[in-house]
Amino acid sequence: MKLTILFGGASFEHEISVVSAITLKEKLSNFSLNFVFCDQEHNFYLIEASKMKATTFSRGEYKKMPKLSIASGAFVHKTLFNSSEYSATVLNLIHGADGEDGSIAALLDFFSIKYIGPRIDASVFSYDKRYTKWLCSARGVKSVKHEELSLKEHSNIKIPYPVIIKPSRLGSSIGVSIVKEESELDYALDTAFEYDTSVIVEPFLHCVKEYNLAGFMAKGKIHFSIVEEPQKNEFLDFEKKYMDFSRSTQVLKADITKELELKLKINFEKIYKNMFEGALIRCDFFVVDGEVYLNEINPIPGSMANYLFEDFASSLEMLSNSLPHAKRAKTNYEYIHSISKAKGK
Repeated sequence: MKLTILFGGASFEHEISVVSAITLKEKLSNFSLNFVFCDQEHNFYLIEASKMKATTFSRGEYKKMPKLSIASGAFVHKTLFNSSEYSATVLNLIHGADGEDGSIAALLDFFSIKYIGPRIDASVFSYDKRYTKWLCSARGVKSVKHEELSLKEHSNIKIPYPVIIKPSRLGSSIGVSIVKEESELDYALDTAFEYDTSVIVEPFLHCVKEYNLAGFMAKGKIHFSIVEEPQKNEFLDFEKKYMDFSRSTQVLKADITKELELKLKINFEKIYKNMFEGALIRCDFFVVDGEVYLNEINPIPGSMANYLFEDFASSLEMLSNSLPHAKRAKTNYEYIHSISKAKGK
């Protein structure tokens, strides 16, 4: 199977995207892969597979590689005498801004390039944690109560301490703090506001269990991964998540009842259907006193959550053969012709 892995982007999660791409190179060794790197100036480069290592990007060596443009249906490398097209299905592996906020989805849709990843509307509702709360409310999925604070205007929080402070539009636990008392609040807000102009405040839940479940739609039904119970301290911080992004070995299935597994899958399906078709996503859930709450949606999970699937390569191939097709309006200028005819022109 041919696949173009698109990674990088201009976001705080740029390096994580690079790590994910390097991991998938090894995980998808039987695929015919092209690697397209988007730098922080939004230039595209074709990266040799042999050069897919961290130093290629940290030392700027990618700038010596072929620079690409984008055209209808493909990425293109133009030289003085000819051009080469790379028209394989794109795997959007850009985490955070650009990849998950809908920018790349809009670009690929505009140029009619087939891709695996969230579409524009799915990106909007999963990238911004405020909108994810709205999606949960609309679809009958429970989420943790919250307050929203903005950089320009915020007051004292009403949720009792301890609380968790999160930037509204950022993943990988970047800028996240646990605040145990009021004296710690200002510092935590300053940290979060370095990354976003809006933050989410949630109660810090005690005796909570966390479970991760990934899945995708193909052949008319959702195909689920195993359920994972991530190991963490107070919360799954950036360092722990960063290591997870490079995982390629399958993890152990969580030791949970069939009843709880079914609850998780039902909630996943409520979130996924008629929104995330074309994407492999991971939902992170909290379970408190037997009740399931959605914590967050990962529309482009680290290394595509390959470690949660028994046969990741086959799963990705199945998804690539079940991508939605956007209908493009065709214009025949009948309206303009009728006006011209009426005017005798």
